Amino acid sequence: MILSIETSTDVCSVALSEAGHTLFADERTTDVRHASALTPMIQALMKKASSRFQDLEAVAVSSGPGSYTGLRIGVSTAKGIAYAHRLPLIAVPTLSIIAHAIFAADPSATVACPMIDARRMEVYTSLISRDGQILLPTQAKIIDTTSFGTNLANSPISFGGNGASKCRSVITSPRAHFLDDIYPRAADMASLAFNRLQASLTESIAYFEPFYLKDFVATTPRNKVLNV
Repeated sequence: MILSIETSTDVCSVALSEAGHTLFADERTTDVRHASALTPMIQALMKKASSRFQDLEAVAVSSGPGSYTGLRIGVSTAKGIAYAHRLPLIAVPTLSIIAHAIFAADPSATVACPMIDARRMEVYTSLISRDGQILLPTQAKIIDTTSFGTNLANSPISFGGNGASKCRSVITSPRAHFLDDIYPRAADMASLAFNRLQASLTESIAYFEPFYLKDFVATTPRNKVLNV
């Protein structure tokens, strides 16, 4: 069994899988911080499955890009469990998780464009073929009317993720297919994590860091009043 953790967006999710198939899963759009929700969710999931951490063979975590704080919480939690129970740590790229969900939702799709919302018209994105080939490396991309024009001329593309909806009115090619309700979920990590474990693609618990893609920029809330 593999415990999977996904916290890269405002949805916090966990799952237990065996041999690449999800057995149990839980998710919620948190109205509190992931830090408060994640550990109780994992404990409840293990109890529901009548399993112990000693029954696990690995811990998998969504590795980014995505929310800076969310990724830190997910990776820190995964590292803690892996270290405490001497388990391998598996990192699964967040955009690959979304692409997996796109292909599952759209059986006719040959190319997936997972999108994670960033600021304004910017998204974290990639292009991935159904056989797993990376056609466009992960990047931060500002979307305009010309985006993916060359790619769409060569092949239809299925778009999904929490950054896709804002691009629907901009990318108007008839070969662009936008899917609703697609986001990274721990339940969609099962086969990806299993394949990485089988290939011994594990990470150093001490040195692994999430793939933030862009540096964290701290901002001051608008309603914060500074006393001078």
